[in-house]
Amino acid sequence: MTLKQQASLCSGKNDWETEAYEDLGIPAVVMSDGPNGMRVEKPREGFNAADSYPSTCFPTAGLSACSWNPALISEMASAIAKEAKKLGVDLILGPGLNIKRSPLCGRNFEYYSEDPLLSGQLASAFVTGAAAESVGCTLKHFVANNQETRRMTVDAHIDERTLREIYLKGFEIAVKNSHPMAVMSAYNAVNGAFMSQNKALVTDVLRKEWGFDGIVMTDWNGVYNRIKGVKAGVDLEMPGSGGVGDQQVACAIQNGTLRKSSLNALVERNIDFALTAAKHREQWEEPSGEVDYEAQHALARRIAEESIVLLKNEENLLPITKEKFQKVAIIGKMAFDPRIQGAGSSKINEISIDTPYEALTKALESVIEIVSSQGYSDSDAERNECLMAEAQALAAHTDVVLLFVGLPAQWESEGYDRRDMALPKNQQDLITAISQVNPHTVLIYMNGGALDLAEGDAAQAIIEAWLGGESIGSALSGILTGKVNPSGHLAESIPFRLQDTGCYDSFPGDENTAVYGEGIFVGYRHYDHVDCPVRYPFGFGLSYTTFEYTDLDIQHLGDNTFRISCQVKNTGAVKGKTVVQVYTGQRTPKIMRPIRELRTFKKVALNPGEQVTLEFELGEDAFTYYNTQEKKWCTEGGVHTIEVGESSRGLPLASDVEITRNYIPTITKYSYLGDILDHPKGPQVFEVITRELEQLTGENVMDLQGFAKTMFYSTPICKLTTASHGLIAPRTIALLIEYLNNGDLTDTFTMERLKVGDEAAGGTSKGLIAGIFDWVGKIIKGNVATVYSVEDKMSVLLNNPDTRAVLARYCPEDILDGEQLRVAARMGLTLRRIQKLVPQDIFPERLLEEINANLKEIKKEI
Repeated sequence: MTLKQQASLCSGKNDWETEAYEDLGIPAVVMSDGPNGMRVEKPREGFNAADSYPSTCFPTAGLSACSWNPALISEMASAIAKEAKKLGVDLILGPGLNIKRSPLCGRNFEYYSEDPLLSGQLASAFVTGAAAESVGCTLKHFVANNQETRRMTVDAHIDERTLREIYLKGFEIAVKNSHPMAVMSAYNAVNGAFMSQNKALVTDVLRKEWGFDGIVMTDWNGVYNRIKGVKAGVDLEMPGSGGVGDQQVACAIQNGTLRKSSLNALVERNIDFALTAAKHREQWEEPSGEVDYEAQHALARRIAEESIVLLKNEENLLPITKEKFQKVAIIGKMAFDPRIQGAGSSKINEISIDTPYEALTKALESVIEIVSSQGYSDSDAERNECLMAEAQALAAHTDVVLLFVGLPAQWESEGYDRRDMALPKNQQDLITAISQVNPHTVLIYMNGGALDLAEGDAAQAIIEAWLGGESIGSALSGILTGKVNPSGHLAESIPFRLQDTGCYDSFPGDENTAVYGEGIFVGYRHYDHVDCPVRYPFGFGLSYTTFEYTDLDIQHLGDNTFRISCQVKNTGAVKGKTVVQVYTGQRTPKIMRPIRELRTFKKVALNPGEQVTLEFELGEDAFTYYNTQEKKWCTEGGVHTIEVGESSRGLPLASDVEITRNYIPTITKYSYLGDILDHPKGPQVFEVITRELEQLTGENVMDLQGFAKTMFYSTPICKLTTASHGLIAPRTIALLIEYLNNGDLTDTFTMERLKVGDEAAGGTSKGLIAGIFDWVGKIIKGNVATVYSVEDKMSVLLNNPDTRAVLARYCPEDILDGEQLRVAARMGLTLRRIQKLVPQDIFPERLLEEINANLKEIKKEI
């Protein structure tokens, strides 16, 4: 291949295809948006906006995640892949698994959760499901695309631990578990480097550390410096730039600013990517299979049914049955024109839409009288009095009201974030008006991002339907009428107020900088950490039945691995599903940790009265945190808690387990003395050194108390040289660090290890042992005090007969034996310090100096 050809393989031929060289056996790869259905554009005509071919609109990720059912997500991806094949698409540009840092992110409907484990497992299932149909997937947006405000230039400042534990973790799970064909880099920068040229994350972490062997492509028009992108390992610029980027790459190689080997690596991966896609196409049915759109529609309904969340159901208002109600009011524009998907690149030209009104009418009209009203207009600023009065009048004369509300399409979209968590004011007013005349009101919400649901306090039941795809009407009808028992559980917390969110003060940031100051405390991790009430917790969801959790049993399998079992029983009268969630946490960690973190989960279906025993296995990674000093995942030893239940705040089963630390801390010159004591070899080192020092000085550093002890253990090792006035040489410290870090826990410590000869120390430094003997020599030479004085501790002066006799000349024996001096002696006070504490007319300075002169006549024994 020529240099021009090679460079051209690293950018798109057009909006949706890669460059092809058929004569060289390199085919094109066709890709298209598809997180919740295929959006394949028809050929453009002039500058008209592109239309797209009809396809099935499945529930968005914001809803489908609430199924907590990886198998169902995999089934949905397989169905989307079938339509991809029919439309000639090799690669689906999805799923999206960015973390829901704030409820205001305009693209939250495309993302799964605030929790990285749930996000990663569902994304893995999506990739696996599409692969079963020989269609590839693209994980996006790598990484930290958590806002739409200034998304193309914002720099996300995230500390390493937070990046690893929260924002990278879901991608890591999906990459390792499902091996996607592609990863899409985010527009934004992370810690100063745009993701389309971020070598540290793209090459060092994604490829080398996680073993990703697919291609990395840019988000559309996400290139800022293509040369840096090539060096970073970003394989494909999308869409094509009309040859601009290709020319830059070729020129950089010709003038020597870019190594040819860097381009070669990209070209090889892009060729492998194209050949893999071609191999997948060979496995497609010929001609590309027909799609059963009725079956697709039914699957979309089933996914929505299992994902819709019942949040409130006072006095079992739901389900709607003829035994309970004779007349039902269906109110709200979204009952007739539901919002089924988000806006932006994922917006699908849906094949058909089931409206809630039509589906409910079909299900109920033969047995229950139905009346209806629009209730509100599309304008968020307009309060239509006529519509509201009509709706209120209908509601007042019915048994129950089904009130459909939600966010207008223009309120949330790719490209911009919301301003707050509130419904439009006209809908809030309608809810208040309806609730006043009929307390038996069911609120059905349709929205992409979380709302504060404050107006829901006045309603008797609440359903969160999110954005449910083209079958949302029949899915809601099934749940509202009881044909389907709701089993969705929230994949994100719903706070009382926006101000309660962990990133309230820093979202969306200042100009082009977003500081992730909340760190690892995102979503339920934050609310639990600060003990903040939430309206509905992470993992929460009601059912028309009830479940009982009992008999938690935990078996230690060794190596910080545990087998957990519990019994779950359906204690109600109807069949239902629940999501059994397992969390771990540490109540009193030495480092800052969340109170609990989701570690695994299972969704289980039970008949009335049925009881099952569920088993989970937690490996060591269920107890780890990312240690930025060690640059790896580490386990802190001690007591950890395992909790099991139906939500992050509904955990009836809990038990403590003992965890063993899985790493040996690395000691550096900046480690503290207390860190040495925490090292496996530390206690022996302290014992040997303190014993040696005690023999020479009579003092035992391990007996230090209070402030002195705190200061000692809070001293960095490198400070010992100056603190000892050169007694402890830098080379001695280096030898101590070398011993602690040599990895051999059986290696016995002796003082000889710290001895530094003239040759080893370069003729300038002395080790600890040499320094001690030098110190003893100074005493002999008189450079250290060899006589008593008022600088000695009172306990020393009282215990020596000669010095006590001096004190007796100035003070009666009953005072020398009195309680006050004994207390002063126990406190370690010197005679000079005692003089400072006594009134001058009782113990003047001149008297202290006279006593000092007498004491200095008495020599100390060496």
